[in-house]
Amino acid sequence: MDTAAPGNQGKKVGNGASESAHPFTDKAQESLHSSVDKLAGSASRAEQNIRETAAGSAENMSARKKEAEAKWQKSGVRNYAVNNPVAAAGIAFAAGMLVSSLFRKK
Repeated sequence: MDTAAPGNQGKKVGNGASESAHPFTDKAQESLHSSVDKLAGSASRAEQNIRETAAGSAENMSARKKEAEAKWQKSGVRNYAVNNPVAAAGIAFAAGMLVSSLFRKK
């Protein structure tokens, strides 16, 4: 029985193995399959690292958000703006006008 792949016209060798009619193509195919397998392994590791990093970053950002919200709730600026909304709006307007006049092109 010929052990060569279908469509691969192989010659019988003395020990029953077949000699390929396309040795270069067979070597290239084997090399490419090996390269794809290595690439798949590397991609798998990279994906796992990205997923772990993303999960860690999401946890870190969530903790920072809670910390910032707690600081804002205790902030004197927030208390002033809540107690004096008209004055806070006036200060914000004046600051905006000042900044825009500094950056205005002449």
